[in-house]
Amino acid sequence: MNRSKAREQAFLILFQRAFDDDAVLSALLKRSVENNYITEEMFTKELCEVAFANIKEIDELLVVNSERWQLGRLSKVAVSVLRLAIAEIKYMDNVPFKVSINEAIELAKKFSGEEESSFVNGVLAGIVKDVKKS
Repeated sequence: MNRSKAREQAFLILFQRAFDDDAVLSALLKRSVENNYITEEMFTKELCEVAFANIKEIDELLVVNSERWQLGRLSKVAVSVLRLAIAEIKYMDNVPFKVSINEAIELAKKFSGEEESSFVNGVLAGIVKDVKKS
């Protein structure tokens, strides 16, 4: 499985979590594997674990860089894609920023549309700028 597919699977898990905040990572991963939503892919698990472990800080960055839009006003697709990309950008040194942004844009296009992908691009550009400063 390539990393694009692994990202898509991680997105689907994060998207599912957006509807079920009380779910824990292990239960989501187990249910996703059991239902054949994902395979036992290490990169998918790593992305989800990093995103879930840092969700509060990720959400703070998301709100600050989305011109202070509250998460409830954003689509669940946008929030899930952005959480995934921010986790990669902020906490995973083995993925170039450009790759994370491009993959997030493609996920947004696939699951939502062109307008959403532009929003995702803008938010992530601000986050990368902040991460590079620190």
